[in-house]
Amino acid sequence: MNGWEGLRTILEKGMRGMGFSFCSSIGIDLGTANTLVYMKGKGIILREPSVVAVEAATGQPRFFGSEAKAVIGRTPESILAVRPLRQGVIADFEITAAMLEHFIKKACGKSLFFRPWVVICVPGGVTEVERRAVQSAARRAGAGQVDILEEPMAAAIGAGLPIEEPAGNLIVDIGGGTTEVAVISLGGVVASRSLRVGGDAFDKAIAGYIKQKHNLLVGERTAEGVKIALGGAGPVEEELAMEVKGRNLVDGLPKNVTLRTREVREALADSVSEIVEAVKSALEVTPPELSSDIVDRGITLSGGGSLLPGLDQVLAGEIGIPVKTVENPLDCVVLGAGAMLDRPRLLRQILESNPRSYD
Repeated sequence: MNGWEGLRTILEKGMRGMGFSFCSSIGIDLGTANTLVYMKGKGIILREPSVVAVEAATGQPRFFGSEAKAVIGRTPESILAVRPLRQGVIADFEITAAMLEHFIKKACGKSLFFRPWVVICVPGGVTEVERRAVQSAARRAGAGQVDILEEPMAAAIGAGLPIEEPAGNLIVDIGGGTTEVAVISLGGVVASRSLRVGGDAFDKAIAGYIKQKHNLLVGERTAEGVKIALGGAGPVEEELAMEVKGRNLVDGLPKNVTLRTREVREALADSVSEIVEAVKSALEVTPPELSSDIVDRGITLSGGGSLLPGLDQVLAGEIGIPVKTVENPLDCVVLGAGAMLDRPRLLRQILESNPRSYD
């Protein structure tokens, strides 16, 4: 613990003893699909879609999170629903900063005695410019010290993998915008791959398939609903079907079609194949000693995309290594960030071992 962290702890205890309540340390999983906030001592306190509804004329934000997502595809021309992060990176800095400010204030309260220390997670493949943009957005949103932690490392910590040991741990974190593959040993990333394929790509693939095969145009929410109801990476015990509503591309009128599990599996095949190839690519450059550890320990899946039925079986079959999905795949990244709030010394070691993350 450095001098500032020690002083912060002393001040926190003193102020709490006087009856003050304030936010001092939070971890944020700034995801393409969802943003989660973890507060030290309280756990996960906020879980919201990374969506902002803005006024078309002025660009001013009107709604955030769940309220904004509810209006996607259903807004008048005067209101636009915007997802300020695309494929794990900031697509709109101003709106991202406004969204972060809203979520931080919602988590911490409007009156911040201290500017909170924030550990914020980003995909491993983002550029230095993108990292700086995330830090700037967080500081503009009210954060004090901002540390950037790569998502695969955070996911591994949140999954309970022994990252400090001199042994290989392979994590595959499939989020909304990216898939992060990382081999971790002694607190450092030995080999990694960042693939801009995730839950959003699954949705787009399903919408594209429906458009091509059935001449039916569907929106994001409909495609996501199909993914949840019928999505899968491999064969299933029972073929299911559901009715999908959209706009007929031939005459422009509303139309219903029946979609089946095998069709959705076909739609997702290319995305699943890309994830498999990314894992193989990371393993190809992994030192032999660590590869043998991974054979013994297996591959760990996390992130919302890991919930795709049959994905673990497909990976295990293609790679020949056991695959397990963590119990809390949606929360792994933010839990990893939160764990670092209680272990600042380990966080410093990790950031120094991965200098691109260190500010």
